[in-house]
Amino acid sequence: MAIALALGAVYVVWGSTYLGIRFALEGGWPPLLMAGVRFLAAGGLLYAVLRLRGMPAPTRAQWRDLWIMGLLLLGLGNGMVCIAQQTVSSGLAAVAVASCPLWIGLFAALRGERPSRLETVGLAIGFAGVAWLNAGSSLTASPVGLVALLVAPLAWAFGSVWSRGRALPSPFMAAAAQMLCGGVLLVLAGLLTGERFEGMPTPRGWLAVSYLAVFGSIVAFSAYAWLLQNVRASLLGSYAYVNPVIAVLLGTLLAGERFNAHDLGAMSVILAGVVAITVATARRRRRAAVQPAPSTVAEPIAAATCDAPASVAAEGEARR
Repeated sequence: MAIALALGAVYVVWGSTYLGIRFALEGGWPPLLMAGVRFLAAGGLLYAVLRLRGMPAPTRAQWRDLWIMGLLLLGLGNGMVCIAQQTVSSGLAAVAVASCPLWIGLFAALRGERPSRLETVGLAIGFAGVAWLNAGSSLTASPVGLVALLVAPLAWAFGSVWSRGRALPSPFMAAAAQMLCGGVLLVLAGLLTGERFEGMPTPRGWLAVSYLAVFGSIVAFSAYAWLLQNVRASLLGSYAYVNPVIAVLLGTLLAGERFNAHDLGAMSVILAGVVAITVATARRRRRAAVQPAPSTVAEPIAAATCDAPASVAAEGEARR
């Protein structure tokens, strides 16, 4: 039952964060200030709880790496998603972010990590879907949204690969610190780009930001961290292709979003590529568990959503 509840939280909550961002934007929140306030609130609360429980603060060297990760993962990764969702549906944003494992695989290959044959096939299928989605879907009607949704997964993937091997604090402390760093950078970016509140956000806007901070950034993350230690990687990695489906369904049911055949076809191809990479990674891990050897496989699973702190991905890889 505990596993089912935790998986449900990761599936549904992270899948619903895209709709939460849309409701926050419609409720009067500027995109970067909204993301910054969300992460400052969530990171500050989590950091305070951890320090009160006696967990040591990050060292100066760790703070340096956490600032860089906060910039790449939250500042550019999540921030660009929030900018895109001013003109792009929550479902399409979720599918674009689902391409993160593809970019992670590419960056890992550029670092010399040789992908397996199935991973190579998955990368080819996934990138074909990305090209299809960007070539003729409703994304083309929003140049700003198109660029933002290209930058977001690229930044998240690069930050995830860059974070490997870094001497980070424990997963929860690293996540709290990343959110604090990312929140500060997002608020500064919002102010420097001229974002201002035109009036008090609506009650639904406040509820959306509260939901994103408490459930998207703390509850679902805690469930994910627990699942890392209690379920197989192949089962946990399934959220990478479940989240976009949840986002599309919720956007259709609760926000009246509509998708044409071109959008749905591209979504299917992208998710097929992500599934192939996830299966290939799980197979490689099983073989490595039977016969330990230096790992050369790209690890795409734990960074497929802009709400999963990469510090947890690094810790999960170290433990698996």
